[in-house]
Amino acid sequence: MGRNGTPGFLEDLKDMFRGASKITLDAKGRMAMPTRYRDRLSDRSDGRLVVTVDRDYCLLIYPYPDWEEVERKLMRLPSLNARARKLQRLMVGYATELDLDGHGRILLPRELREFAGLDRQAILIGQGNKFELWDEDSWSAKRDQWLQADDDGVDLPSELESLSL
Repeated sequence: MGRNGTPGFLEDLKDMFRGASKITLDAKGRMAMPTRYRDRLSDRSDGRLVVTVDRDYCLLIYPYPDWEEVERKLMRLPSLNARARKLQRLMVGYATELDLDGHGRILLPRELREFAGLDRQAILIGQGNKFELWDEDSWSAKRDQWLQADDDGVDLPSELESLSL
């Protein structure tokens, strides 16, 4: 059972981040987290976040406790595996701790904004335990590419074959 006597999986669903929000970055690189997420972020991590890079040239934003779990998994990967080392170097190497300020904003470091091509207009995409932050034009182009992709003939991983939507 989770908090408030609810089954754990229901509580986990309640704490998920989902949906897309248009975001505007100010001249200093600050972005305001949408109001609908602020209480959850406060409850889950006291407003402490970790921002890092993703291979798709967007940023990943984790509540601090969720990032700690991801980081532990990343660091357990075999260091002699070239792909694992590359992932460790990128994700852990760029990981930056941030705190929500009194107005619910975070200041994104210039290096991370440059990596993701973030200027002024962005899209924040809820992805369960984390967010993806995309430049608005990059997101639109990637989304359209994914929607137009011909996935016929591509085998689904076995975990997805029984999924019903």
